Amino acid sequence: MTWWSGLLGFAAGLLISVVTAPVGVSGAVFLLPVQVSVLGVPSPAVTPTNLLYNVVAGPGALLRHHRTGRLRGPLTRLLIAGTVPGVVLGAVIRVFAVPGPRVFRLLVAALLLPLGLWLLLRTLRPAPARPSRPPSARGTTALALAVGVAGGVYGIGGGSLLGPVLVGRGAPVAVVAPAALAATFVTSAVGAFTYALLSLTATGAVAPDWFLGLSCGAGGLLGGHLGARLQPRLPETALRVLLASLATAVGTLYAVQFLL
Repeated sequence: MTWWSGLLGFAAGLLISVVTAPVGVSGAVFLLPVQVSVLGVPSPAVTPTNLLYNVVAGPGALLRHHRTGRLRGPLTRLLIAGTVPGVVLGAVIRVFAVPGPRVFRLLVAALLLPLGLWLLLRTLRPAPARPSRPPSARGTTALALAVGVAGGVYGIGGGSLLGPVLVGRGAPVAVVAPAALAATFVTSAVGAFTYALLSLTATGAVAPDWFLGLSCGAGGLLGGHLGARLQPRLPETALRVLLASLATAVGTLYAVQFLL
């Protein structure tokens, strides 16, 4: 990686985080296609590089939530308890069972297309008001485990997928957002370390690209801070539509690339 690639990664992390931070979603879900298609990070090294981005970019938003006391709830512990073992299993699957870029594109499309369409539908056509029934503690941990596996394969830590799922099942956004960000940060740190260990035994590009991951993360750290400051001035509906549109577009792109 050159210094130009590092600057481009910094800019991408900055711009993506400015958009995603106001709604409490990690920008890693949108940064990964940039790393693969623009910066040329090889597979499977792109996954731990994306996890490294989460580790560097996360503390800004987490510090803000910590000051308000929103990280002390039980949901944070439940999500971390599920996503941490899940991300380790996902890393092993990614290195030894899904090394090829073609299958990886299919996984990306399968994750992003339904998520983007679901978010768009929920935003444009809200469900009728009804008594909320947040998932049970056991159900939340089981969901976190499954999402952690997917996050370990994809490189997003899992929190970005847990947030919209839990909100859709009745949990308040104010409770879910900080817990999902905390789960993303912790599982990303564990996942990046797991990939670094696997690189000692596996062949090919398995370890993260440290220079690019740190460059993107530095941009994400600054962008997350700016996004948090902009959040009160931006309409939430427009931001959710933008995020849903980006997820759908990226998922469609990878689906087309898989079919061609």
